[in-house]
Order: sequence, then C-alpha cells, then structure tokens
Amino acid sequence: MGEDESGEQKVRLDLNSPRFQLTLFELSKKDQRSVLNTLRKLSRMTWAQIHSDSGLNWELIRSRRGAGGQRLYSFRIGKGFRGVAFRDGNWLAIVSLHPDHDSAYGA
Repeated sequence: MGEDESGEQKVRLDLNSPRFQLTLFELSKKDQRSVLNTLRKLSRMTWAQIHSDSGLNWELIRSRRGAGGQRLYSFRIGKGFRGVAFRDGNWLAIVSLHPDHDSAYGA
C-alpha cells in the first residue's frame, strides 16, 4: 500500500484474527485508541523501520510458534499492551493482544 521515500514497501496489516478482535472490542475506549494509534503508526512503516523502532520493542518469542509454525514476535502496541504477530510476506498478521506483558510469551 505504498512506499516510503527509499522505495521500500510499507507493511500491510492483517487484523482478522478472532482472538485479536475479541480482545480489542473488550478494551475501554481509551485503550482502544492507544492500540489504534499504534496500528496507524505500523501502517505507515516499512519492515526495516519496525525492526529498528525502539518504541515498539519488537522481539522474537522463542518459547512458541504460530498455528502454522510461523515465528511469532511480540511488540508494544499500546500503553501497557503487547501484541503478538507474525510476518507473512509484506503482511503483519496480528494474532493477539496482551494487557499482561508476560502472557504474550506463554502458550
């Protein structure tokens, strides 16, 4: 969905995970706004920018994999929230939201 100044493709977001949606819809408006602001930020970034953005704190989850065997990553998605996602080509598929940081790393 566009390129940055260097011509690198911007990340596309896949928000179709039922687990992600269920948690998002249960959040307060304030927390939803925080998550949506981060999603807006992500939609304007390239993969290189995501990996280097210290505010996102993007990190591999070594203790688990996605349902299809994908490598899962944890990142800061809002005030007090972590997101779990995997990369599928140029898509960032967000799997779940975690108000408790440690739950992002568990099963």
